[in-house]
Amino acid sequence: LFHSGPVFTMPTKYSSIPTHNDDGIKTTTTSTSASTTPNSTKYSTISIAAVILLVISTPFLLATTNNTTTNASDKQQTLNLKASNALADDPSLFDDKDRFVFKDFDSRPPHSNFLPGVAGVYGKPVWSFYVNRGQAITAFGTATKDFPLLEFNPANKAYALTPTTGFRTFLNVSGSPGLLEPFSPLTGGSRTMYVGSNEVEVEEVDAANGIKTNVNYFTLPGEDFGALVRRCTIKNTAPTSRTFQVLDGLSRLEPAGGPLDGQMKNMGRTLEGWMDVYFPPSDPSGTMPFYKLSTQPSDTAAVNVQVEGHYALFFEEAKDAGARSELLPVVYDADLVFGTDTSGMKPRGMEGRAVEDILKEKQSGAAKTSAAFGAATKKLKPGESFTITSYYGKAPHIDRLPGYASTVTGPSYTSSKFAEARALIDSLTASVNTTTSSGLFNGHVKQMFLDNALRGGVPLILGDVSPPRPLRPDLDEDPALKVYHTFSRIHGDLERDYNAFSIDPTYYSQGPGNYRDVAQNRRQDVVFTPRMGAFDVKQFLSFIQADGYEPLTVEANVFTLDGADAHEVAEWAVGKGDGFKGPRDALEAIFKGGSLRPGQLFQLMEDQEIRLHPSVSKEEFINEFVSRSEVAYKATFGDGFWADHWDYYLDLIESYLSVYPEREEALMYDNSLPYYYAPATCQPRSKKYTLVPKGDGTSKHVQQLNAMSWDAEKTARQNAFLDGDQPWLDPDVNNQHTEGGEVFTSSPIAKLTLLASLKFATRDPYGMGIEYEGGKPGWNDAMNGLVGMVGSGMPETYELQLLLRYIEGCVERYGRGVEVPVELKDMIDEVMAALDALEAGGEEEEGLDVNRLDVKIDKKVPQDLFEYWDAAASAREKYRDAVKFTFSGETVTYGPDELASILKRFLVHTELGMDRALRVGSRGDGDDGSTGVAPSYFSYDVTEYEETGESDAKGQLYVKAKAFEVGTFPLFLEGPVRMMKTIPKDSYDEQISVYNNVKASGLYDEPQNAFTVSASLVGQSIDMGRMMAFSPGWLENQSIWTHMSYKFYLQLLRGKLYDVFFSELTGGGMLPFQDPLVYGRSLMECSSFVASSAFPDANQHGRGFLARLSGSTAEFLSIWSLMFIGPRPFVVDEMSHELKMQLQPALPEWVFDPEGKVSFKLFGHIDVTYHNKGGEALKGTSPKRYEVEFKWHDGKDVVEEEFLPEYIADQARRLDVKSIDAFF
Repeated sequence: LFHSGPVFTMPTKYSSIPTHNDDGIKTTTTSTSASTTPNSTKYSTISIAAVILLVISTPFLLATTNNTTTNASDKQQTLNLKASNALADDPSLFDDKDRFVFKDFDSRPPHSNFLPGVAGVYGKPVWSFYVNRGQAITAFGTATKDFPLLEFNPANKAYALTPTTGFRTFLNVSGSPGLLEPFSPLTGGSRTMYVGSNEVEVEEVDAANGIKTNVNYFTLPGEDFGALVRRCTIKNTAPTSRTFQVLDGLSRLEPAGGPLDGQMKNMGRTLEGWMDVYFPPSDPSGTMPFYKLSTQPSDTAAVNVQVEGHYALFFEEAKDAGARSELLPVVYDADLVFGTDTSGMKPRGMEGRAVEDILKEKQSGAAKTSAAFGAATKKLKPGESFTITSYYGKAPHIDRLPGYASTVTGPSYTSSKFAEARALIDSLTASVNTTTSSGLFNGHVKQMFLDNALRGGVPLILGDVSPPRPLRPDLDEDPALKVYHTFSRIHGDLERDYNAFSIDPTYYSQGPGNYRDVAQNRRQDVVFTPRMGAFDVKQFLSFIQADGYEPLTVEANVFTLDGADAHEVAEWAVGKGDGFKGPRDALEAIFKGGSLRPGQLFQLMEDQEIRLHPSVSKEEFINEFVSRSEVAYKATFGDGFWADHWDYYLDLIESYLSVYPEREEALMYDNSLPYYYAPATCQPRSKKYTLVPKGDGTSKHVQQLNAMSWDAEKTARQNAFLDGDQPWLDPDVNNQHTEGGEVFTSSPIAKLTLLASLKFATRDPYGMGIEYEGGKPGWNDAMNGLVGMVGSGMPETYELQLLLRYIEGCVERYGRGVEVPVELKDMIDEVMAALDALEAGGEEEEGLDVNRLDVKIDKKVPQDLFEYWDAAASAREKYRDAVKFTFSGETVTYGPDELASILKRFLVHTELGMDRALRVGSRGDGDDGSTGVAPSYFSYDVTEYEETGESDAKGQLYVKAKAFEVGTFPLFLEGPVRMMKTIPKDSYDEQISVYNNVKASGLYDEPQNAFTVSASLVGQSIDMGRMMAFSPGWLENQSIWTHMSYKFYLQLLRGKLYDVFFSELTGGGMLPFQDPLVYGRSLMECSSFVASSAFPDANQHGRGFLARLSGSTAEFLSIWSLMFIGPRPFVVDEMSHELKMQLQPALPEWVFDPEGKVSFKLFGHIDVTYHNKGGEALKGTSPKRYEVEFKWHDGKDVVEEEFLPEYIADQARRLDVKSIDAFF
């Protein structure tokens, strides 16, 4: 069932978890061979197919139990190797090109997917989406869905429309009755889809008519124009020669004319009045159609003539590799193809007519949506085939088309570009090349890395103007070096139709991304690209605002080049002589015109026809420009203040310190970072606690509404800065300033102190969760209604505890003072005074046995806690009001002892709140609060209040809360996942207890052996948020949300529950070891969620939805890193203070080949091979011996220790090590 990859070796005596395993879970061992003795080490070599075939019929591994011996027939299923015989004749999961195979794809449940939209650093991408219907591609275009060539539709419509509105192939074949259409839903044939990392292909074998049709799509790489490339190959499989008359292409191609998506959907017929098809003057035969509107559709005084247009070029690929191809004639008048059949189901215009006859007809594209069909007539002998290749894209002017046509019809051009497209993705994913005994797993690793990069970006090191050499500096050491992330975009697609994705159609293409997505998906950046140093940490900490929140959208960095540097670079890049003066001055003006991104710079140069001097390459130019420039981080506020954006900072810091542990002090204390300045304000309680009618209309209650407001004065100040009325220049317009007009900065440790202090002052009335008081909830954004319920989240509290611990540790390790804004000092003083009053009242909870869940807490918040909450919240609001527009510029410095004392006090009360939360617990359908699982959320009902006399814009009164009662919710997986992070990694009993409790709770989907994002929400209030609108098992309502379940699996590995993790990896809810027929997509690709067993329609159970760009990829790469590298590859020796390197893999038995080997790329460049002759599982085990080969000199260094010494460790980080062989 598997392609010709490595075989999978397993013992004939196989059990998922050994009896009395290291994780304290008793299981019943099941043997596949009665003759195998308990101590035998016989092995049977089988194809990975046996494993996949087994997965198709049964779970791969056995469910663990909660410290009880289980009945093997009930809880375990034998690994039955005979399963391979049952499906021995089934098609492969992969073809010989490592593409995933979907047999009978259009008869399977529908799913959507997309091509990566990557054209290389020096290419211009198009976006494209496909479905398993028709000829696959359902929408494509440039930049955003507003600029389509084939209209974007959400998945539910795309599934229905693609066979008719997408690509079509019409055949009139001699000897065959009537017209034929491969892939038509009205006809049959054997149909297969092949999904590659940068291509998709559909195939139909029509045995009855003796025709085989293959259609392949890929994105054109490495050109200064973008295109979707389509290759349609038609083969005569009949025993006689036949003539094929063919129309192949698009049944409708949208014209260019500005942002049209909304207008096409809302006033499409009117819009057609602007439409027409044009041809270059040099194309009298009509082979280069140019689709555009006459002007951009508007009703304003200014009329914009439309110059840009869309093109479609068709040709038959020449058989001779050295020959050019000739363009084919084009039928663009859809009426000539479909006649009166406006449904597009049948090409009635072709009935009884030859293609030549249609081409003789006069065509018109005026005032209607046109088609794009290449026309060809070809006589084929038995077994012969021919290929119609077509290119679809956007051109800035019709005069460009002849040049494009000349390029794409060049000898072997398309074949070479197809190979380049494949090689491009292979090069991007080479950083995680992994060779285990499972080819399926190896491919999955690469796909997850690719999808993670598409959401977080691929970090490029720019500004390096020197040639490769040993001991190259990193960004921490060389200020000329900069990082620029390419290929990223927000995860918008056919199923995530709510997200407005953007992919710049420029060199160095990228698009903005959501803050939490980018922060998470860049978590392992420094592990794969060590030269980037602390870039990610400093970038994201720069986005912390004075109020403790962050913006919504992260954009690409910008570069500013001014003054003498601008002149010198322009002169060097273009030329010094008088003959270069015009373009040289123009380039200098571009430099001085404002901040730039690399793609913008190249596009402006192209628009103004500025060419580099022949002696200067594009790479040399951009590196010189960047090395001389100042870099600025960019973000956009968006909408609302999310409660979780800061949760991901410690992950970034820990990843950095795993590579550069000796640089912690310099990072935290010796950098200065700005504060992001948002044009909105988090409202005080007096402007958001609102008296509103309840749903029944019979009474009123208090809700927290309009928590965020756009601030007109902030916006006016920013506009004034841009107008030059203030000395604050772009990009500093998005940074907070002092009253004197200077950008205010703080050290990273100071910004973290500010952040932690504000979050501590935002704990809820019971001191448990962090309040969702900024208008948005946390990670689970489907809990949007929780804000209105005066809700709070424990996930943020667990992160607060970790943050406080980290800051305290830094302060104690380095003994240095921390300089903070004086306004923060004032707030902390007030919070400390409120704690004095609380403690004076006797908060008698120290020493509480948190396992005593029978000790309950009253719903009513005690008066002393309420008074503390009120005082802390007032201090927070006073501070925010003081820094609303500017900092004063005054600072104070906390000594290390004083700050440590404050942090310890914050920690005590934070942990008391954590204990309290376990006692309050959760409540829900089938949950009486005794699960022992950490709760995630609380709400607060305002039981007493007084009206303030003020009201909102709707006339609803504001109130001041005087008393609260706490409300509980069912379990959510995020609570225990975050809570596990607070447990010391070596605290085995606590870690396994959490796992067992979660598995015994409503969070476990036993039929699928997976974990759901929530327990049953039956009976909950609709006020919780949109998740209550969904059916159980769907989206955020009790589905298997892969991002959060992967976070849980990651915590198992972090917590050293190795055997439990190994079991979940292959027998639980993780890919790729799933049933492909049930999952319904490529096993290479992760979905955002899987329909759980709670979903009413059992046919959907186990199916994946929302393709690929999920946070699960970030968790998976963290898992991969822990599995293959270990938690901290670099450490500083406590005695010698020397840097050392250590690999500590955690790998199950099955990853090793028969020789006990497994290999992977370390830091994206170093070939590492583990030699584990016994083949046993490695559980955080260090090698006993290393053999190290270097790039810059011959020979190998042999180290007979668990650690590699400093000289090797440093060269490994600088990628001067070629390979490492590690022996266990």
